Amino acid sequence: MNNEKKAIFHLPGLFEFYDFYSAFLPLYRNKRKYFYDYCEIGSVYGSPADCIWGGGRAGFGEEKAEKVVALMSQYGISSRLTFSNSLLDKEHLKDKKCNRLCELFENTGSVRNGIIIYSDLLLDYLRNKYPGFYYVSSTTKVLTDFKDFEKELNRSEFDFVVPDFRLNKDFENLKNLSKKQKEKVEFLCNECCYAGCNERKKCYENVSRKNLGTAFEEHICASPNAERGYRFSDAMENPMFIGIEDIEKYYISMGFNNFKIEGRSLGSAMILEFLLYYMTKPEFQLRVREEIYLDSSLDLF
Repeated sequence: MNNEKKAIFHLPGLFEFYDFYSAFLPLYRNKRKYFYDYCEIGSVYGSPADCIWGGGRAGFGEEKAEKVVALMSQYGISSRLTFSNSLLDKEHLKDKKCNRLCELFENTGSVRNGIIIYSDLLLDYLRNKYPGFYYVSSTTKVLTDFKDFEKELNRSEFDFVVPDFRLNKDFENLKNLSKKQKEKVEFLCNECCYAGCNERKKCYENVSRKNLGTAFEEHICASPNAERGYRFSDAMENPMFIGIEDIEKYYISMGFNNFKIEGRSLGSAMILEFLLYYMTKPEFQLRVREEIYLDSSLDLF
């Protein structure tokens, strides 16, 4: 199928939801009729616990990297290491755990793996030392100005660029991008954050400090309904939400194919709901739920 007719999803929880994907991926491969024909899994992204290069969310994945590599290689899915810490110094580049992850993931088979990144310092280091990866410009850069976003798209270092979710519906500018630029855009679909938030970058920096283990003052989100935490129903009411009908009606026809699903800090039951909504035909959603619950002993409480 041509890319022009595909929706390629980049899914959360490379390390965090290993058990979930161990149950879901066999189902996705063997019961393909359950899922939309035009949907594909482009990658699974994440970072393990105690990863100082990590950003966006504080990683809590405990699964061994070797098992993760084996699972993704078995199903021919690209692994993306989330190394989007925005506060790295030269001293951090020597970190043994993060370098070891790069060694393990750089060349794992026929599918090329990637790195989601913020820091140009880290980008230069990795491109020189581990040339086998492709790179994704992280949404943690909070690119809300379309001109800044377009400049990022024109950087040859990046295969993909994830804009801030507040550019999701800027169709007047998006439609005028070149075909090459459109192929690099990866939209964050299901963000629950308040569209009027002015502290999103500060929130990400707080996570970066946490991953580095440095002193920080806990960031208190001032967004409306912040105390509710993440709810998919709230995300669906966000004016920048990209739903399955939007993808089918607008984005694919405009030449956009890549869509990122957030959720690394949530639970596997919520990840399943995302995959049911975005990838599963309605008439088969109950069957997918049943098979996942039975195969993975998924705990709801």
